[in-house]
Amino acid sequence: MTTSDIGWGDEQPNEAVGTQTWLEIQRQPVLWPTTAERVQEGIARLQLQARLRDARVVITGAGTSGYAAAAVAAAWPRSIAVPSTDLLLATERYTEEVTVLVSVSRSGNSPESMAVVERVHRLRPDIWHLAITCNSKGALATSPLVNSIILDPRTNDQSLVMTSSFSNLLLAGLCLTKSDLMEPVIASAAAEAHVRFALINQRMSDLANHVEDRVVLLSSAPLFGWAQEGALKVLEMTAGCFPVMAETYLGLRHGPMSFVRPNTAVICLLSNDRTARLYEEDLVRELRTKKLGHLVGICHDGDGDNTTSRLFDEVIPPLLPQAPDAVRTPFEILCLQLFGYHLSLRAGLNPDNPSPSGVINRVVQGVRIYS
Repeated sequence: MTTSDIGWGDEQPNEAVGTQTWLEIQRQPVLWPTTAERVQEGIARLQLQARLRDARVVITGAGTSGYAAAAVAAAWPRSIAVPSTDLLLATERYTEEVTVLVSVSRSGNSPESMAVVERVHRLRPDIWHLAITCNSKGALATSPLVNSIILDPRTNDQSLVMTSSFSNLLLAGLCLTKSDLMEPVIASAAAEAHVRFALINQRMSDLANHVEDRVVLLSSAPLFGWAQEGALKVLEMTAGCFPVMAETYLGLRHGPMSFVRPNTAVICLLSNDRTARLYEEDLVRELRTKKLGHLVGICHDGDGDNTTSRLFDEVIPPLLPQAPDAVRTPFEILCLQLFGYHLSLRAGLNPDNPSPSGVINRVVQGVRIYS
């Protein structure tokens, strides 16, 4: 690992394990502009502006890629996200009136991904199929049934868990639907990451070392993919050592609040939408009144008259405190990736392979495909 590859000089914590994951997390801001460039090339090469205009789109992926698909769909009018694990079983239901299918995948080799390609082609050969993938040699990228946008090979994480691949696959989808907006957003996020990475890393390391039991991640639509993916990172990187739940602020009252204990780490991503934030702040006040949770806010210390930050026991600076919520997830996920990394070390695991017994794998195995 070199500082020139990463883009700045913050060094890895003094750990003998997890070097690959650390590199993949830290160099994301260097790769975000390359993703935008590759998508712009794909838009021109595949004439996507015309092809996607007024299209009815299904965006699909599995696991982390499925959460990336959901976050893209939250910003893409006339689109829905359907996990490939669902699309495989109910293809006709989800593809009625659909004109474009977008597959999102790190490796492009998961059994469900290719089975969906073949099943959709068999049932609806009129649907145009685009893949966004990190692996130029994967089955998706090389399939004659698919048109591909292939991201920088450095986004093809070699660690078991997806970090850089998640942010860049999601960013690529956002660049397809929000191309005019993304260039300044990427520049701002990368600059903030450069300035704030060391601080965010230290605060997430401290938080990971003080987690006593369970974790709750709260966000509102269209940022819910942040909470879902963050929860999966905590599960994967700790081999399930820490129970974790992703929920919305308004949804927490409808039963899931029973999961929260006084010592639960409750990490809250605050919306940049003023109305949404009012609802969020009310929920945080309720938790404080009920003495539930160690409350961590991802918000500006200087929001307004500081009343927001005073709601929390700890504050983590966001990377994009003024951008539209629909485009924030690929950047704000950085703090939860670091949180999972440090929790993994605390659990005595190697973040590069937190499942040494093979309970989970880098590419899903053991799936039989039935005709």
